[in-house]
Amino acid sequence: MSVAGIVIAFCIFIFLIWFFNSVYVIKEWERGVVLRLGRMLPEPKPAGLRIVVWPIDKLTRISLRVETLDVPPQDVITRDNVSVKVNAVCYFRVLDANLALSQVQNYLYATSQLAQTNLRSVVGQFELDEILSEREKVNSKLQVILDQDTEPWGIKVTKVEVKQVDIPENMQRAIARQAEAERERRAKVIHADGEFEASTKLAEAAGVLEKEPAAIQLRYLQTLVEIGVEKNTTIVFPLPIDIISQWVTSNGGKK
Repeated sequence: MSVAGIVIAFCIFIFLIWFFNSVYVIKEWERGVVLRLGRMLPEPKPAGLRIVVWPIDKLTRISLRVETLDVPPQDVITRDNVSVKVNAVCYFRVLDANLALSQVQNYLYATSQLAQTNLRSVVGQFELDEILSEREKVNSKLQVILDQDTEPWGIKVTKVEVKQVDIPENMQRAIARQAEAERERRAKVIHADGEFEASTKLAEAAGVLEKEPAAIQLRYLQTLVEIGVEKNTTIVFPLPIDIISQWVTSNGGKK
């Protein structure tokens, strides 16, 4: 092979190396941040086939999809001095690829550490009953704080959810006793309300019977019908109380 052929082959080899290092295929959910001689270009490369000038340019892919961050369990002391373990899940995405690359070294690790520290501090501001019954309030406060802290990094925190709250066993027993006492209280209140309504209806019925004496006789007959349905051998003769009272009064007068 001649010297010219060797030179041409060498040039082709160098061109292929440059071509393979300069051509990038950026996916639809990615953006390519380009550093040119150490300076970041103002606009990232959109999706598609992109060519940069290697080795002058260096391209870094940044995903714009929603990331799911699992926050490990954290030991927290609530405002009412109860020790609990709380874990959560955080959903966030990159809005500005340039800021995510330039403002923080590793935005995934930084967001994870920020979520852990804020989970401890925010949950510690609530009482145990609020954490268990008003979890949406805790979630929204966590989301607002994390979103404010990650905004300079070009990151948007879309949602934060407290997944599980581990309570000590002695506290679980105390909560169970409290719930049982609450159910008993409600049962007593409901029973008292029923007695009150029944006594009110009985008072109204007594007023109706007082105005219409014949109604009591109809009630006697209805009772006899109900007893007769049972097919028993007992015969009941209803005797009005007013007759007995008149008989007692007459006997008392004779004495």
